[in-house]
Amino acid sequence: MRISLLACFFLFNLYLLPAQNAFQIEGLNAPVEIKVDQWGVAHIYAQNEADLFFAQGYYAARDRLFQFEVWRRQATGTVAEILGPREVKRDIGTRLFQFRGDMKTEMGHYHPRGVKIIESFTQGVNAYIKLTRENPDLLPMEFDLLDIEPQYWTPDIVISRHQGLLGNIGTELSTARAVAELGPKKVQELSWFHPKNPKLSIDSLIDPALFDEDILELYNAYRRPVRFRPEDIVGDARNDLEAFRGLAEAEDKRWEQDSKEGLTNIGSNNWIVSGKHTASGYPMMANDPHRTQAVPSLRYMVHLNAPGWNVIGGGEPEIPGVSIGHNEHGAWGLTVFRTDAEDLYVYQTNPDNPNQYWYKGAWEEMKVIRDTIAVKGQPPVMVDLKYTRHGPVVFEQESSQTACAVRCGWLEYGGSPYLASLRMDQAKTFEEFRAACNFSHIPGENMIWADREGNIGWQAVGIAPIRKNFSGMVPVPGDGRYEWDGYLPIIAKPNVYNPESGIFATANENVTPKDYEHWDAIGFSWSDPFRGNRVREVLASGRKHSLADMARLQTDYLSIPARTLVPLLKPFIFEEEQMAAAKTHLMGWDYQLRPNSIAAAIYVEWEKALSDAVFNRIVPAEGRDLIRLQLKQVIDYLLMPDGHFGEDALAVRDQILKDALQIALKTLRTKVGGDMTQWQYGQEKLKHIVLKHPLSPAVSADVRAQLEVGPAPRGGYSHTVNSTGGNYNQSSGASFRIIVDTGDWDRCLATNSPGQSGDPENKNYKNLFDTWAKDRFFPLFFSKEKISSVTAETLYLKP
Repeated sequence: MRISLLACFFLFNLYLLPAQNAFQIEGLNAPVEIKVDQWGVAHIYAQNEADLFFAQGYYAARDRLFQFEVWRRQATGTVAEILGPREVKRDIGTRLFQFRGDMKTEMGHYHPRGVKIIESFTQGVNAYIKLTRENPDLLPMEFDLLDIEPQYWTPDIVISRHQGLLGNIGTELSTARAVAELGPKKVQELSWFHPKNPKLSIDSLIDPALFDEDILELYNAYRRPVRFRPEDIVGDARNDLEAFRGLAEAEDKRWEQDSKEGLTNIGSNNWIVSGKHTASGYPMMANDPHRTQAVPSLRYMVHLNAPGWNVIGGGEPEIPGVSIGHNEHGAWGLTVFRTDAEDLYVYQTNPDNPNQYWYKGAWEEMKVIRDTIAVKGQPPVMVDLKYTRHGPVVFEQESSQTACAVRCGWLEYGGSPYLASLRMDQAKTFEEFRAACNFSHIPGENMIWADREGNIGWQAVGIAPIRKNFSGMVPVPGDGRYEWDGYLPIIAKPNVYNPESGIFATANENVTPKDYEHWDAIGFSWSDPFRGNRVREVLASGRKHSLADMARLQTDYLSIPARTLVPLLKPFIFEEEQMAAAKTHLMGWDYQLRPNSIAAAIYVEWEKALSDAVFNRIVPAEGRDLIRLQLKQVIDYLLMPDGHFGEDALAVRDQILKDALQIALKTLRTKVGGDMTQWQYGQEKLKHIVLKHPLSPAVSADVRAQLEVGPAPRGGYSHTVNSTGGNYNQSSGASFRIIVDTGDWDRCLATNSPGQSGDPENKNYKNLFDTWAKDRFFPLFFSKEKISSVTAETLYLKP
């Protein structure tokens, strides 16, 4: 039998290794080498595809085992098993929305060899879990704190949909509530729907009183992050209840703020430029996805190398492959492209049999699945999971003979977020990349591509239901009159190849071309345009951009809203000393929301006060809990004051500008004192970051100090390219960034805060935090020569 030179190399080296660096692992077919660089990124070299993904699962579980276990319990609906009755509704919701189709068909959607890839990845995860069973000292401290141990994985955990950006069902219900209170015309007027206006009328068969009910309780329970409490913690590490309440309240406020901002502000940036705009003469790609800031990071970086595979970048640690990165041919990235793959259906149920609903002139039977949920400290709970032809039943009201179900495009085959990246990882051309995009159902995304041959392109992805007679923006009866007319082929969604400008950028705003035809499969709600406009402004400046230029743009703090609004103060003369001083700071400012800037601190509070003032003038009192104005709308009203501002619209607008400045100064005095020299942006009371661990509120102060990362000063806010969210303690934004020069694959910059490891006792738990907090990057090398020069540790796995 022949033995390849590569195999001989591996076997030879195994005999030379110190014992602690070589591990014999059941399930491998051939030796695997893992070179871990000084920033914690694992570069995995395998001799075959199965071993490659086995090793990815093994090493990712080694780095992020507690995160893996929380994911597993969320995916399987077994959180109540460790946290008790308060999590029963989460587990019911999870099981309601579990994928229940054929697993081989499902796994095969993501890659022609998807079954083997996902099974190999799962086997690798289990191999590491087995190692911890043999040596419990390997378990991260969270397992001891909770007195639990990790459980083995199955492929259905990998394909779970629980963590994805899935759709707009919450917005659909809140819009319906607003329409019920204000009417469709007023809601249209107050909302920034575009590029088309949706139909918002509520069908007469639906009683608007229904919208006051907590219809989405089970759905929301399923989607919420797991929260731990002191009673979950073992022994002296438990936090006292009073301290817990304060910390939990702060987390609730952060969660509420993020929910209010929603996807209109919490988004991502990506862009591609052709070689005519770069110093190297080759296309460049940059991407910084914005999600929750936490420890451990949502994202995880890896390099996968085996015959047919050579790809590096980031994704979610529990998913095989690379979602954002590059191979030997091209680079790609993603941001959210609004795609509505969810609808709420309302049914009339049979008074004599609540498991029947009216559909096309007859009673139709719900499918009922009996399930059992284990609950810590209590007997198991028996539940009936009900389904209509449209989807899981989330709400029933016997008194009105009503039921509600959520129809989800993501419960179709291929709805697991990001897994279709496996096909993208092997693309050699934009044509192959687009073909791979056709399998990317969830989330709706802007996928961009840049390759070494000089090409750039964009393809919007995401499963898109076609609605011929309704918009999907309000609930509809489930009686058969409002059906999806199939799905739009994904490659029929908007796309561009080698645009004449040589520049293409997305930041969750609407970038759909005006001549696009398939409007019934495009969303109506988009982010404010400021991040995207700033990116295009810089890219089109005429300079030849370098990697350093791209890094500066990803961390750019210029506020276009500030540049628009501050000049409105120029005509005013303020007698009061602090008002005059504030105006002086703002007029001499460069509109950069940098840490230590006094003007930035004043402006952010002023913008908030302006938004509140315009909101209260424009939105009727009865709609203020139901409607939110985007900043784009606020600025439009201030620049072009209309009849909402009364008979002397300009005078009223000017008074709002001045009053809001007074409110801003009062807020700053309350927060940081009367000395304006101490009002620097970036301090703890104005803008900073402390990364919270899921166990943070539940554990004692000394343990919390081991788990949390920070504090560090921050700049920016929701509308800067370097998006740091709307909270004073930054809770969203880019923890992961990547910039690729396709002319040299070793010319790649990246960051992944706070670190690659999720183990608080690991050196890579927070080693990248300081670099990230200072808006810096590390080199993400691709060639083995460069990787070897920065290797901190080498592991060898052998059969």
